[in-house]
Amino acid sequence: MPVRSLSSPVLKWPEARAVEQAVRDWAEALGRLRPDVLRIGYFGSYARGDWGVGSDLDLLIIVEHANQPFARRGVEWDVTGLPVPAEVLVYTEAEWQALARAGGRFSRTVAAEAVWVYARKPQA
Repeated sequence: MPVRSLSSPVLKWPEARAVEQAVRDWAEALGRLRPDVLRIGYFGSYARGDWGVGSDLDLLIIVEHANQPFARRGVEWDVTGLPVPAEVLVYTEAEWQALARAGGRFSRTVAAEAVWVYARKPQA
């Protein structure tokens, strides 16, 4: 998480490279623990490269199926190990495909800027 020096009022925010590596490590570990995870990525300021002090990480997780309604799914994912605050959006594969077919602003934005850091390997 962001840290404040004891001798300075300046808040030091983690560099984008450190955040991206932390997300990649987190996603790989999550993929090993959760076989229902198909893909993990991020979008927003970190993906565009215009992040700054106070920027959060916008995460996308695509799963095979979900038992919770969309609005409650993000709370089950532990992001406390990431170096910046994170918001988690969890879609089923079917929901994600429907969103892409609809072609709304959100799906166009994500298609243009998402950085996918994990994809489940096909079963042999």
